[in-house]
Amino acid sequence: MENLAQKLREKISGDIVSDPKTLDLYSHDTSIFELKPQVIVYPKNSEDVGKLIEFVSENKQSNPELSLTARSGGTDMSGGAINDSIIVDFTRYFNHIKGFGDHEVEVEPGVFYRDFEKEADRRNLLLPSYPASKMIAALGGMVNNNSGGEKTLTHGKTIDYVESLKVVLHDGKEYTLKPLNKEELDVKLGQSDFEGQIYQKIYKLIEDNYDLIKAAKPNVSKNATGYNIWDVWDKKTFDLTKLFVGGQGTLGFVTEAKLKLIDEKKFTGLLVIYLEELDKLPHVIQNVVATTPECFEAFDDHTMKLALKFIPKFIQILGLKGTIDMGIHFLPSLFMFATEGIPKFTLLVEYDGQTQAEVDQKLANLEKEVEHYDIKTSTANTKQKAQKYWVIRRESFNLLRKNIKNKHTAPFIDDFIIRPEYLLEFMPKLTKILDEYELLYTIAGHMGDGNFHIIPLMDLREQSEREKIPLAGEKVYDLVLQYKGSISAEHNDGMIRGMYLKKMYGEKMFEIFREAKNIFDPNNIFNPHKKTDANMDFSMKHVRDHF
Repeated sequence: MENLAQKLREKISGDIVSDPKTLDLYSHDTSIFELKPQVIVYPKNSEDVGKLIEFVSENKQSNPELSLTARSGGTDMSGGAINDSIIVDFTRYFNHIKGFGDHEVEVEPGVFYRDFEKEADRRNLLLPSYPASKMIAALGGMVNNNSGGEKTLTHGKTIDYVESLKVVLHDGKEYTLKPLNKEELDVKLGQSDFEGQIYQKIYKLIEDNYDLIKAAKPNVSKNATGYNIWDVWDKKTFDLTKLFVGGQGTLGFVTEAKLKLIDEKKFTGLLVIYLEELDKLPHVIQNVVATTPECFEAFDDHTMKLALKFIPKFIQILGLKGTIDMGIHFLPSLFMFATEGIPKFTLLVEYDGQTQAEVDQKLANLEKEVEHYDIKTSTANTKQKAQKYWVIRRESFNLLRKNIKNKHTAPFIDDFIIRPEYLLEFMPKLTKILDEYELLYTIAGHMGDGNFHIIPLMDLREQSEREKIPLAGEKVYDLVLQYKGSISAEHNDGMIRGMYLKKMYGEKMFEIFREAKNIFDPNNIFNPHKKTDANMDFSMKHVRDHF
């Protein structure tokens, strides 16, 4: 390791670290996996990134295990931010907001969303595709995972906000990717350099398989499985950013992104719907979605019970005043839970508006729509009153990850999506599988999209528990595909779902994905063991057994 570190110090100006404590820290993201790297690199600039890529390419033949994995916030739940070779951390030096324009911003990948959000708030602007982990996630991860979250129902995913990307490719050079018209594309196709070859080969791959590729796009509102190759070329515009967004750093490294922003509306309000009977769910979803809410989220009774158990932890998150406000506004709910039990699902429907009166009217209209289903509701018509519910929704994964004794969050069926109209049939079949494997779990997610995050709590020190992962995972994904869904809407493939790409898309489409990867990365130096070369045996050998 030290020999590799010394060789890298001779090549680049950034920081090179290989002490055991740091390597252990970087051997995990928020997935179930552990891969210990040989060295951590903090590049100072794009030249460093290029030299690093050149070094790995030149030495790959003599050292086949050499590879590179980009990392920013390290919040990936699929194992996408870990590697057993070189981790490239962008948060130390690539952490600048380059500048705001008119509803756009140029940022580096190591900028944390929480820091960006403060600057955007000052300008009344918003990047609405933030994930639930927005307080610890970075923008580079959001781009590379094609993140979405609570506002995706109305505003779409990160891919909808990327205007251009600066990327360093396999040849070590930095290029700008952006939408090209046919005339601009023809110029690229006429080049004889590595960039020209990329455009020529990807263009031919899409043209030769155009109908197959277009038909393969999942018929759901969002998808993070495979590569977004169906969005690259529509016979008018050719846009390679669509391939990179969600690519998990397997095609090259993003060094800068230009992102669109929207105006932020300052007034919001929440209608909380307490649902006991699943047979009412399709009707409620239909009524809610028809009103075009800003957000439509949900969490189950297991999540609520655990949240109530960890109320002291909320004090640290909300602060004293926030906790007092939470207690005051939560008292009626606590009384209801004590007398009638915790509802099966708590649904959160948020509206925004230019005035508080506009928000209040929207809440009243929806409350009237759902009241004839004999469903209990409550209103939190300001951000302060709604905060307690958003903390439960956004922080549940972190609370579980840090506070359950002898069990660990095991995200392996954590991000499927099906069309909402299938939920009434789907949910009982899903819970039957989970019960078959005796899994303790929580459910949260994006009800309006039919996108659910199921987080089992498992003692991964036990071999019998670890063996459940591929068995239960395959059954759940078979069920999702039976209902024509996607096995990942937001969290991506990584080491946990890449091996199911062929099952979801078929042999021909899988080979197209693999060819796209090979065009950009012929020596497989970028983030191996993810997406098209994920392998169940390799992944299972690297499941964590200590925490």
